[in-house]
Amino acid sequence: MKSREAVVLRIMELIEDQDITVNYLSTISAVPPTTLKNILYGNTENPGIVTIAKICDGLGITLNEFFSSDIFKSLEQEIE
Repeated sequence: MKSREAVVLRIMELIEDQDITVNYLSTISAVPPTTLKNILYGNTENPGIVTIAKICDGLGITLNEFFSSDIFKSLEQEIE
């Protein structure tokens, strides 16, 4: 699994856990809906840390909490 895929899975997991929609996440995180949808549909190769931090702020979690998920523990090293 690549890091981009792990980020998508983690965002989807958090949306489901908090029982919110992508549009509501957009509102509470101040990330445009098109940006969120581009991330979730794989159209964004590398979502920036600032965007992920905004998503975390909206969800009321820290970046550490976002990345401490088991989803990220099995990532392959990506060297390009």
